Amino acid sequence: MFQYTMRRLLIAIPTLLIISLVIFLLLEAAPGDPLGEVPLTVPPEVKAKMRTALGLDASWYIRYFLWLKQMFWIEPMHLWDTLFGTHMADDMQRVISFQSRQPVMDIIAQRMPQTLIVVGSAYVIGVLIAVPIGILSAYRQYSWFDNLGTFISMIGFSVPTFFTGVVLIVIFAVKLQWFPMVYDTTLQVTDWASFTKQLKQMVMPVTVLSLFNAAQISRFMRSSMLDNLGQDYVRTARAKGLTERVVVLIHVLRNSLIPVVTVIALGVPSIFGGAIITEQVFKVNGLGQQLILAIHANDLPMVMTLTFIFAVLIVLFNLIADLLYGILDPRIRYD
Repeated sequence: MFQYTMRRLLIAIPTLLIISLVIFLLLEAAPGDPLGEVPLTVPPEVKAKMRTALGLDASWYIRYFLWLKQMFWIEPMHLWDTLFGTHMADDMQRVISFQSRQPVMDIIAQRMPQTLIVVGSAYVIGVLIAVPIGILSAYRQYSWFDNLGTFISMIGFSVPTFFTGVVLIVIFAVKLQWFPMVYDTTLQVTDWASFTKQLKQMVMPVTVLSLFNAAQISRFMRSSMLDNLGQDYVRTARAKGLTERVVVLIHVLRNSLIPVVTVIALGVPSIFGGAIITEQVFKVNGLGQQLILAIHANDLPMVMTLTFIFAVLIVLFNLIADLLYGILDPRIRYD
């Protein structure tokens, strides 16, 4: 497995380089100008100096290789300086946002906690809800529980999250006034009162995302369980006198988790990317909202860095899913 992991990591390097080039070229071909919002009263020569200061007068390949250098050399050195108190990257130019003129990675680090708290907790809750519902729905196929779970799953997966979010805001924030309408990102949890307020403002966005994630994963879980419940090894396990709990929760569940692991693992990068629409609805100051703002402002370094980080996470968790296959199914070998 170690050799397989190293091979996959080596293959990931050119893959990510190609992905970064494709992202850069797409952003270059996209319409818009980072200086498009500059007032018309600004003289052309001043605007030309501003373009030079942003590096926009250089050829595209020069800017691309400069971004590669900053992303893979200077930013890791700056992280090392931050962790260990060294000064290797003090005078080196980092990836700078066109919009805020601040280092892109610093902005991402500031917004990451909000995304992890809201979207991360919603994903974990969704998985914890979906797996038991999928197991029980498959074991009691066509029962009232299975029909109810199917109905709720279809609603959760079919209805867009922005619509569900608006409905919850109208009912529970405007009409009943149980929860706050807007997520307060400046809130600091210092005592029990602030902790309760944090929980209250998390209820609606976490509910929306949990329902969507649980709806998708529970259907995969149910389908995979049904495929395995009719296999010969299940009848053999029952004929050997094993209890139904052992047959379902150990033998059937372990084999059924193999396709579900792929869905769960490939959904983890969405935690870091943030639920873009949901963050906009509830005004969560996370990475998803930052990506939308950067696209509107033609902030090429921010958009480039965020989308590349999402691509890295997808490649990484795809590898993790493949490695988990060998743990769940001993028949799978990577030697």
